[in-house]
Amino acid sequence: MNFNTQAIFAVISDTLSQLTGCCLPNPTLYINRRSFKVIKLLGEGGFSFVYLVQDVATGRLYALKKIRCPFGSEGVQDAMKEAEMYRTFQHENVIKVVDTCVVSDKDGSKIVYIFLPYFKRGNLLDAISANLLHHTHFSEPDMLRFFRGICYGVRTLHCHRLPNVPISSREQDDTSTNGIEAWESRESRTGLRRQPSAISFTGSEGGTGLTDMSRSGPGEANGVNGDNGLGPAEDNDEVIVPFAHRDIKPANVIIADDGQTPILMDFGSMARARVKIQTRQQALYEQDLAAEKSSMPYRAPELFDVKTGSTLDEKVDIWSLGCTLYAMAYGTSPFETNQISQGGSIALAVLNGTVRFPTADQADRYSTDFRDLIRAMLVVDPAMRLDIHEVIERVDLLLTRPL
Repeated sequence: MNFNTQAIFAVISDTLSQLTGCCLPNPTLYINRRSFKVIKLLGEGGFSFVYLVQDVATGRLYALKKIRCPFGSEGVQDAMKEAEMYRTFQHENVIKVVDTCVVSDKDGSKIVYIFLPYFKRGNLLDAISANLLHHTHFSEPDMLRFFRGICYGVRTLHCHRLPNVPISSREQDDTSTNGIEAWESRESRTGLRRQPSAISFTGSEGGTGLTDMSRSGPGEANGVNGDNGLGPAEDNDEVIVPFAHRDIKPANVIIADDGQTPILMDFGSMARARVKIQTRQQALYEQDLAAEKSSMPYRAPELFDVKTGSTLDEKVDIWSLGCTLYAMAYGTSPFETNQISQGGSIALAVLNGTVRFPTADQADRYSTDFRDLIRAMLVVDPAMRLDIHEVIERVDLLLTRPL
């Protein structure tokens, strides 16, 4: 059995251990001189698994992402790049990395562990699924406020400015020794840990309990990560280098413990947003990369059919945001309907850009302006699609309408 085969077999073994009821071959992990009890599997995809773990010494819970790297150092670099992306974007609506660790497995392959904060309310997909199960829905104003928080996180990515120092030199020294201890220390100093309120992002016939979100946007006042609300600007000497998430979807939006704050996560697909496609080979590479890392029902049309001579940019995320808002309202992406699942092509539907809403006799409970916002994000030509600042402006206008 060669190296790659052994590593892939190890991934299969991890999967089988979940099916047979075991969290891991060893229920306790020893990482960075600390012991962690594995409680349960939270999610999986590709070569990665996310577990709920508990620090044996402190009792604190974490979401531990375990990434197997079966293809040598390149895989390790990709996994560590994901961790670095978490550190780069400091914002209330972007998840923060707590610690990272690289270890060698018995077969010689590498495993990267990424410790992330654990949020007990789950993700947006869970909330959407609960609505479908209980025949409930989100109210339009509360849904727009929550969606605006997602957009604030996306704006941080799209307006990334260089130079950027994501953490102080003292914190860097801390994380190089024990990132979890440094994170806990910073948390206790700054009071970042929030206590959950009675408000929760759960559906009801009269709408959701997202009733207390009309505050100013996260980072609006103090310009978190250089994003001071100035918009796409050359307002200072810094250079804007946009990043694109490339896999925005309900499953990648966590609901914070306060029940109100969306937190963008899973940066494994993150890349510099603007890519000039100069050759057919490069076009096919980007197309294959998107097929691997960007979920099909939320993937922008320009990623299905990458054209030589075109430029990919951050507008791919706007399309995904449109699909996400549609899913919040109607329970599914507009491109994974029953008709498509019965033999149609998601790719063809996306490239055609055909978006259907419930008809009048189906009692669509949302406004025409709300549906128009979704349509404005789901424009096939990225040049004609809204940018993130225009999306936020449209959401703000909808939220100021008289009830």
